[in-house]
Amino acid sequence: MTSTKKDPVLVVLQLTGGNDYFNTIIPYNDSLYYDNRPYVKYERDQIIPIDNELGFMPTMGPVKDLYDQGKVAIIHGIGYPNSPRSHFRSMDIWHTCEPDKVGTEGWAGRMARELDPNKENVLTAINFGHGLPRALAVPGVPVAAIADLGTYGLLTGISDQSQRSLALDLFSRMYSPTVGGSMVGDYLRSTGTDAMKGADIVKIAPEKYSSTVEYPNSPIATHLRDIAQVYLADLGTRIFYTQHGSFDTHAGEAAAHPKLWEEVSQGIAAFFQDLNEHGRGDNVIMYLFSEFGRRVHDNGSGTDHGAAGVSFFIGDPIKGGMYGEYPSRKPEHLEQGDLVPNYDFRGAYSTIVEDWFKMDAKPIVNGNFQKLPVLK
Repeated sequence: MTSTKKDPVLVVLQLTGGNDYFNTIIPYNDSLYYDNRPYVKYERDQIIPIDNELGFMPTMGPVKDLYDQGKVAIIHGIGYPNSPRSHFRSMDIWHTCEPDKVGTEGWAGRMARELDPNKENVLTAINFGHGLPRALAVPGVPVAAIADLGTYGLLTGISDQSQRSLALDLFSRMYSPTVGGSMVGDYLRSTGTDAMKGADIVKIAPEKYSSTVEYPNSPIATHLRDIAQVYLADLGTRIFYTQHGSFDTHAGEAAAHPKLWEEVSQGIAAFFQDLNEHGRGDNVIMYLFSEFGRRVHDNGSGTDHGAAGVSFFIGDPIKGGMYGEYPSRKPEHLEQGDLVPNYDFRGAYSTIVEDWFKMDAKPIVNGNFQKLPVLK
């Protein structure tokens, strides 16, 4: 089962830890920005202007270049009502689309189930990084988790081929079905078998890959290069997921935040340059999000957990520009000192599910939410 150039593909880049919206897309002509950020701010001459009101923070130049090409959509004020301001709970809400209860299935995993209902391809969805985000976790839905594509596989430390074959045979029998097995056991066996299949298939991606693009030396750039390799190998993957962080900048934000965005921006620029070099950027979109923004007023060295944030859609199929309104910075309009979300994140997911993948969003995001006209 292989993809064609017409198959829509999604790359999700999670900015883990709570990205500082106020210091990412900056209202540089608003005195309230400087009043609230006596220590953790960017000077006006450092900010990259978007228009007369808003600008990118200084190390987002590569993203600004893509924005100028009409390939970046900025989604203002994204979030949901009554933010708990907890990393774990907020990320869980973003992952499961369940703000009022603890969800059991991830939204991207549900989408993978709809894309491949008969589980014909164990590589329909892949996470690049350690572990498996809840966004992709759905019982019975195979998802490969790849920390490093160059070393991905089973029992790769065994160099002798005959010994490795024996070990893999034992692994296979260990994960074979048993009579009277439990649901947990069945899930583990299914996961193990899928891992075996996925490792066997995906190992061809680096062998088939050739590119003149030099990716920066950062963890996120490495993951994005791995995503490009698997995508260009035509293995039928439709959902790629990865993350970078930590954006939890309670202290030392002046040094940490620009470095994080430098790595993200340069990695994204290299990734899309790679796709375009191969003539394969026309059916890929990237979605960036973080679990919440941060407090409007700094704490002297960093910023604390907030509410409203910013998301981005990037890619050739994207209709660039700014969508929605930047939340009011006036003190009387803040909640607990935070910018108030004015756009439900499930609307962005609905845009992906319905307008990109052409599926019904309601069962995936648990309701009907306002979509955005971000696709050409």
